[in-house]
Formats: sequence, C-alpha cells, structure tokens
Amino acid sequence: MKNKLKYIMALGVSILIYSSCQRDLLNPIPQTSVSDASAFSTVARVQAQVLSLYGSMKSGNFYGGRYPIYGDIKGDNFVNELSNLITGSDVWLENPTNSATAVLGLWGAAYSAINNCNVFIDGMNAGGTTVVGSALGANYIGEAKLVRAVCYYSLLQYYAKPFAANAGSGLGVPLRLTAIKGTGFSNLARSTVAQVYTQILQDLNDAEAALPLTYTTAYNNTTRAHRNTAIALKTRVYLSMQNYASVITEANKIVSATAPFTASSGVAHALQANISNVFVTPYTTTESIFSMPMTTTAGDYPGTQNGVAYYFSPAAAQGGIGNGEYSLNVNGIIADPGWTASDKRRTFLKQSGSGATLKNWVIKYAAPSPYTDYVPVIRYSEVLLNLAEARVRSTSTVDAQAVALLNAVRNRSDATTTYTTASFASSGALTTALLNERNIEFLGEGLRWPDLARLLLAIPAKGSAPVKNATDVGYIWPISSSELNLNTLCTDN
Repeated sequence: MKNKLKYIMALGVSILIYSSCQRDLLNPIPQTSVSDASAFSTVARVQAQVLSLYGSMKSGNFYGGRYPIYGDIKGDNFVNELSNLITGSDVWLENPTNSATAVLGLWGAAYSAINNCNVFIDGMNAGGTTVVGSALGANYIGEAKLVRAVCYYSLLQYYAKPFAANAGSGLGVPLRLTAIKGTGFSNLARSTVAQVYTQILQDLNDAEAALPLTYTTAYNNTTRAHRNTAIALKTRVYLSMQNYASVITEANKIVSATAPFTASSGVAHALQANISNVFVTPYTTTESIFSMPMTTTAGDYPGTQNGVAYYFSPAAAQGGIGNGEYSLNVNGIIADPGWTASDKRRTFLKQSGSGATLKNWVIKYAAPSPYTDYVPVIRYSEVLLNLAEARVRSTSTVDAQAVALLNAVRNRSDATTTYTTASFASSGALTTALLNERNIEFLGEGLRWPDLARLLLAIPAKGSAPVKNATDVGYIWPISSSELNLNTLCTDN
C-alpha cells in the first residue's frame, strides 16, 4: 500500500490539468482523456487526485529541492563553487533576472501546484464530495487548501517585499483561487502582500477545521496534512508577519507549557532525542510534522540538479555524494563560537582538502543519487523556536519559557550548554541566541533567507557576493518573465 501511495503521489498529477512548458503553466489546457466529470466519478479517482497535489508540490523546482536550496544560498552561510547559472549562482550573487532558471522555475512550479489545488477544489465542490462523502470530502479539500497556502507563502518569500517593509501594503503576487482550464485567463493584477497573507491564513484555518487529527500510519502523518500541520504552519506565517501574539496562540495548541515539550492532541509531536534520527530512514519521526517523501521510482525523486544533496554535499572525489556546488562560508554560522565542537549537529558537516583547499560541506542529506532523502517542510523544533521568539518579542523580557524552549532544542544536540534567564543581559540578547539557534538547527533546510527577510536584515557579504540591504534593488527577486509576457496586468518588482 505504501509503494502504491508513493507511486500515486508521483504520477497521479497526470489526471489533473498540468503542463511542463511555461505558457501552459499560466494557461493550462487539459492534456488527458479524463473529463472533468469522470475525474471525480469514483472514490479511487478522487483519492488519486488529492495525493497528486503533494506530488506537484514536491517538484524538483519547488519543495522537492530548489525552494529550500534557494533559501540557503540566498542567505549568508554558503559559498558558490562552480559559477553555474543553472544551479543558482545568480541567486547566490543576488542578481537573478526575470528569465533566470530560478525565477522561472520556482514561479512556474508553485503556480502549477496552485492550479492543481484549484482544479481539485472546484471539482470537489462540483460533485467530488458527493462521491466520497461529506466528511472525507472536507478532509480532502482541507489538504488542497493547505498545499495552496504553502505555495502562496513560498512565492511571497522570493517575489514580494517582506510584510515588515510596509505592513503588507506592497505588491504581492497574483492571487489565483479558481481553476484555469483553458486560454484567456492569464490577466490578473498582483494582490498586496497583506491580501495574500490573509488568503494563506484563511486556507490554513479552513484546513485546521477540516483535516483529520491523525492518520493510521507514521508515513501519512509525515507526508500528508493533518490538523497539527496547519497549526504548525500558522506559527511560521504569523512569525513572518511579526504577529507574535498569534504565533503564541497557535503554538500553544501543540506545545505543552513545560518541558518536555510535546503536542497533547492530534499527532503526538515531540523532539527526537537524537536529531540524526530525523534525517535517516524511515524519515517519519514525530518531529517531522510535514515532509516531501522521495523514492527511487522514476519520477518520484527531485532530479539530479534539483536534489539538496547534489548542491550541498561534496563530489565523490572529496568523499561526498553530490556535485560540490556550495561549500560553507567560513564566516557564516560554522564560525559561531556558541556552536560547540561536541554539538551533534556538527556531525552534519564534512571537511575536504587541507590548508588553502580546505572546504566545509553540509551532509545532512546522505542518500546518494537519485537523492531520495525526504525534504522537510516543517519540523517540531521550528514550532518550539517560533514560540520562544514570539514570547520574547511580545514581552520584551528574558522570558523563562522561551529559555526553556531554547534549551530543549539546544540540549538534545549539545548537552554541555544549558541556559538560564541569567545567561541573557536583555531580551535582545535572548533574541540573538534564538536566531543563532535557528541558523544552526535548520542549516540546509531553507529557513535562513526567510529569517533574514522577515526582520528586514541585510544579507551579509559572502565570498565575492557583496552585502545586500533590505532597501537595495535585488533584495527580492524580479517577477518571472513568463508571467509578465502573458499577464498584462502584472507589474515587475
């Protein structure tokens, strides 16, 4: 059954409206012989379609690899080694153009996944819910809305100014909420950042109300959306909006008041005693709230130049499994004296060469080509740190629970470091420690750029790449040229 499910997630999208060319991503035309009516005519077909939504989200150009990769190389922890535009050297340099591989690929993959969600929601409302029953229909629509929310959130991180820049009044992205099934539907102006966030939160609230508390297997609890997935993602969204009171409200639903911190309802989320367990088979720990699964089945892995390990692991000649695209910046987080040598997260690092040729690499993802490591979307440790930061920022105090949450994440990897409230001279010092902890904990998982952006922080210089300030041109990406060519109402950044 598990193999069948994985196969459906990879190939089920073929019964949805889907195309690989950029023009069809904006104006998709039905490419299969399955009509709208018959696509929702049986329980099996409906189930295949909802699973295929995750398949479109884990495209190699999106959450299967490149979205988290760009989130790291756009930050300050990596140095580009090969100057390859196809693998994001322009993203690293902060100068991609409208027609850059990254700009086109991420935009197209995200909007393709969004349209798949819209096709599905429209089809369920038109008759699919009648076929599967109201309860299951509501669950499935909740899954579609959660996937759509993740897509829109992801687009905002790269193509729109952060919420904090102008309280969300700046231009966001076109907000497409109905299915595109033919030509003539490209023109749509960009909504504001605040309007897109409002829709994201509406989708996540709807999902929370509709999704099941749990599934019957750890695999489904990790790879499909359930109630706690929606709650966890809301803590991320509200943190990006600097709405710290709402972060606390949401996090308190799935984080106990005292250590050991766990979720008391729904999936029993908790930190793993050893962080290494998160990144090895079966990848389905209770810490992994939502991940993109991969297998060796053709089409069910990200593709060579999309896999996270391909970018961050050294080449075979240097003892790795990747292509050595990005080594670690010696002035980045690895230089932080607070990241002790005994910290278990240091085992995710590898050195090659010596002297002038010495390089440091991330080997958190260890499955060789075709790169079948699950890609984390959100982990429980992030929820804990989201809550801790929100508590400090909302009270401007050295909050005791925030310190305890920080200790929970730090101590499970570094037993030599335990903080007390006396460890921090001010709330600012505690906030700095929390941001550093995030930088260590999520290295290679794509959170660095969103963390810098939500606080309007400059991207520090790295190698030959200069400092990029929040007010500089290029702090965010230009709009995809494919969108601008077809959508006359869309304006560029």
